[in-house]
Amino acid sequence: MEEAHRRGLLTATSLMVGAPAAADAVERARRLPGLRVGLHLVLVEGRPLLPPAEVPGLVDRRGFFRENMALAGAAFFFRPSVRRQLAAEIEAQFAAFRATGLALDHVNAHKHFHLHPTVAALILAIGARHGARAVRIPLEPRRVLAQAAPAERRPRPDITVPWTRFLRRRVAAAGMTAPDQVFGLAWSGAMTAERLRGLLRHLPPGLTEIYLHPATGGGFPGAAPGYRYAEELAALTDPAVLAAAHAAGARRGGLGDFGLGDFTRR
Repeated sequence: MEEAHRRGLLTATSLMVGAPAAADAVERARRLPGLRVGLHLVLVEGRPLLPPAEVPGLVDRRGFFRENMALAGAAFFFRPSVRRQLAAEIEAQFAAFRATGLALDHVNAHKHFHLHPTVAALILAIGARHGARAVRIPLEPRRVLAQAAPAERRPRPDITVPWTRFLRRRVAAAGMTAPDQVFGLAWSGAMTAERLRGLLRHLPPGLTEIYLHPATGGGFPGAAPGYRYAEELAALTDPAVLAAAHAAGARRGGLGDFGLGDFTRR
């Protein structure tokens, strides 16, 4: 994160407030006043901030969030007791972010779980009380991917499109900002310098978010199998990528730097 911001294109990052290295990440972010930081809510594949006994409907026997998102999502929607526990956990994560003293740039969720209508409603309501201004909407135009990497096989259609459009309407109604398009889904963990250059050459109009997972290497707790972390870090600092961003005339920043109706490129 630090190297990608100081030497490369990285302008914003998302914090898992309950992760083991959260304190170190916060200290690094404080040394980087130009870096925007948002909250990456974790409701799957992790531990809750609240004691497991207070959120039994969210966790398994080990005290971890349930890994089956379909079953967890059904419980969120149909069981009032689980919704209350979900609201309490989301509130706790927002409060933990506020306690860092960092300005809240944006909100998103691990595995894009904020596409779930119950989770989305709670994020918007609770987030508004904590100063949330922007929310990621993971809508990735496939035609731009084809322009950016014409030699590659086209990715499969995105089955989440109806949910992303529904979320966009809710975010707009809440008066919050959202990117017009997001890139990093189809190439998650594999955003090479070539792909990133292609996206920068074919940026569509509006507010664009391109997200990566830069790191000096894999092997750390929570690392996803097959993710090319070091290669993504190299892409963000690649001189040809930096030149492509300059040529695109992109104005860069965090999501919170852009208001509703601001169609400047990011």
